[in-house]
Amino acid sequence: MKRRDFLTNAALIGAGTTVGISSAVMSSCGDAKSSAKSKVYTPEELGMYSFVDIAPDGKPLKAALVGCGDRGTGAATQFLKSGPNVSIIALADIFPDRMERCLQILKEKHSNDVPEANRFLGFDAYRKVLAMPEIDVVLLCTPTHFRPEQFKAAVEAGKHIFMEKPCAVDPTGIRTVIAAAKVASSKGLTVITGNQRRHRRDYWEAYVQVKNGMIGDIVSASAHWNQGAWWNKPKRSEWSDMEYNIRNWFNIKWLSGDHILDQAIHNIDIVTWFMGERPVRAVGFGGRAQRYTGDIFDFFSVDYYYNNNKRMLTTARQIDGCDSNIGERVYGTKGAAILNDNNTIHIEDYAGNTVWSYDYQTKPVKGPYEQEHIHLVESIRKNGKINQAEDLAYSTQVAILGREAAYTGKAITWDDIMASQLRYGPEKYELGALPDYHEGVAPKPGRPSKEAQEAEKKTK
Repeated sequence: MKRRDFLTNAALIGAGTTVGISSAVMSSCGDAKSSAKSKVYTPEELGMYSFVDIAPDGKPLKAALVGCGDRGTGAATQFLKSGPNVSIIALADIFPDRMERCLQILKEKHSNDVPEANRFLGFDAYRKVLAMPEIDVVLLCTPTHFRPEQFKAAVEAGKHIFMEKPCAVDPTGIRTVIAAAKVASSKGLTVITGNQRRHRRDYWEAYVQVKNGMIGDIVSASAHWNQGAWWNKPKRSEWSDMEYNIRNWFNIKWLSGDHILDQAIHNIDIVTWFMGERPVRAVGFGGRAQRYTGDIFDFFSVDYYYNNNKRMLTTARQIDGCDSNIGERVYGTKGAAILNDNNTIHIEDYAGNTVWSYDYQTKPVKGPYEQEHIHLVESIRKNGKINQAEDLAYSTQVAILGREAAYTGKAITWDDIMASQLRYGPEKYELGALPDYHEGVAPKPGRPSKEAQEAEKKTK
């Protein structure tokens, strides 16, 4: 990987840390901005990945999968296809049926069996796999609520990490991830995250063009993930509240953080990356119109305000029969970058002319779900020390800021959300009743939630 060891100044670069963006590019001060305009950056200087088709060979890498659901099983199979000498040797989950299905897929499709002694069940199962000294890599794919503590524990155990997006559901969890990310950097650990657009070569080449001034100075952006209704699971009589919540986690506020985090995070992350800064405040709205289960919204619209009058509009919707729109646009003084994952990334001027487009014929884009695991193995074997955790944390916090603005109906500043004591979810994890969970009862804008009231008490 032709890159500098850019993580040595992770704390200084902030949101630009893990992609190797120089402090001059990230800064908003006048001198740095002038310098950024006059200099032409190479892809290597901006931290662009190698984008090889398969990771290099090396010493065997043994991984543990934490979270054996559909996404976890998918991540495990993508890790196994990333390169030679990799294997899954341990599994952790809460439910035996999920683990059995994962085992079957890994064995039948990838000839990867996991010894029975290395299969752990329960809320503390992740600690048991992390205690295994032979584990080199851990794949964190549980529902989002559990991610901060599991990430922190994995870093403390000295494991290289693949961490699915988003990385937390509340500011309390975000602070845990940011702190652990800095420790991971000090230990030289590789942390690859599941914001897979950052593992697409077409996005990277567009990013290089934008940073080198093709659209001029960035003035605004839009980020959209609007689609039909997503999956849901009605409660069964044999399930406790906790089991129902975890099996239907995407639709449960304290577990997923709502779909503006779980899905629109992809688009928000791209704008945060391209703009190289964080919003000053957000104002938004949303609601629950046709959702079938759970307690989250099914539509959002959020206005983000940045310094120097920059703006971003983010929308997220999951309602059948409505228009679909998934992608991002970054607007500059000279044109706009049109970004998406359907192989049509290009840049236009304001006369409608295409001034640059990615060459898909000569440089086909490998599936980013596979590419991110190639980058994981490549970074470990070449000591690349890629660490995307802090980037993901700040992008997730931007999504949390917008969600809370919509939930409350109030303008919320970046400083407020960073300092907030807001926390979602029970303090104790066990299968059984959840008295504070109420099926179908979503947040009411204009009325403070119980979680918000508790956070205000902690702040005082």
